Amino acid sequence: MTTRILVTGGAGFIGSHYVRTLLEDSPQAPARPVELTVLDALTYAGDPSNLDPVRDDPRFSFVHGDIRDAAAVDRLLAGRPHDQIVHFAAETHVDRSITGAADFVTTNVVGTQVLLDAALRHGVGTFVHISTDEVYGSIPLGSWPETDPLDPNSPYSAAKASSDLLALAYHRTHGLDVRITRCSNNYGPRQFPEKLVPLFVTNLLDGLHVPLYGDGHQVRDWLHVSDHVRGVELVRRGGRPGEVYNIGGGTELTNRELTGLLLEACGAGWDMVDHVADRKGHDQRYSVDWGKIRDELGYTPVSDFGAGLAGTVAWYRDHREWWEPLKSRAGLVVPR
Repeated sequence: MTTRILVTGGAGFIGSHYVRTLLEDSPQAPARPVELTVLDALTYAGDPSNLDPVRDDPRFSFVHGDIRDAAAVDRLLAGRPHDQIVHFAAETHVDRSITGAADFVTTNVVGTQVLLDAALRHGVGTFVHISTDEVYGSIPLGSWPETDPLDPNSPYSAAKASSDLLALAYHRTHGLDVRITRCSNNYGPRQFPEKLVPLFVTNLLDGLHVPLYGDGHQVRDWLHVSDHVRGVELVRRGGRPGEVYNIGGGTELTNRELTGLLLEACGAGWDMVDHVADRKGHDQRYSVDWGKIRDELGYTPVSDFGAGLAGTVAWYRDHREWWEPLKSRAGLVVPR
């Protein structure tokens, strides 16, 4: 029997990788047949070309729409019944949330509520909600288990924490099969070039300086996008209703250490780094304990960080036609 899945935000970095993984002939493709409908508003960070490799696949369909539009979501689910929803759609860039939080609240919270209500009305069986380690706040030592309280510090992470709690409430109140994943920092090909890795790489490839916040000693755990979507797929197939699963990458680096690796990979020196004022409310360290998904579902990150980073840099070096227009439209191009 075919499983029909609605993937929100499927034209973005992580969502499109998930869609391609499920439809392309790969070891991570599900054994049970699937049909995927992508719902995406195609905001600045959504790129239809991310889906070109699967666009002609008969198991794939695309709907241009906003998860905040309750009538549009209702028409979609009424016209095309779906068994499951995998919900990637979100505003995600912390810097943008600091300068303007409204879109983060309406998309991440209200949009999630719209989807949850529609899932109840139309008998969707499983709702996988994709979240972030940032909802936990900052941790000086150790790693967060899923049972730790949420303590977000940015408008972005506060909106994601709100959507997490709302999704769990729909499980407890209505019995909806909600499963939440919280991942660490993702990297890999096709990431929109406002995030640290693609911004630094594309700037350095163009001979431009890169901005390092504060002293650069903030610590992040890095997770290749392929490992992330593999974890999401494990949760979709075998996770337990009402449970949260952390997905980590196992490579903790300071932003300064990561900058050094990117400089080396791009053949640049520290003279290309501009030390800029620290981000407001900048979390010092993220670290998730992913023992639960390992023990229950067999997840382990398999991407070697060195090879993954080298492959990511090579992808951006070889795909200027993809990122140059995006940086220009988003105002991320700095004159030389």
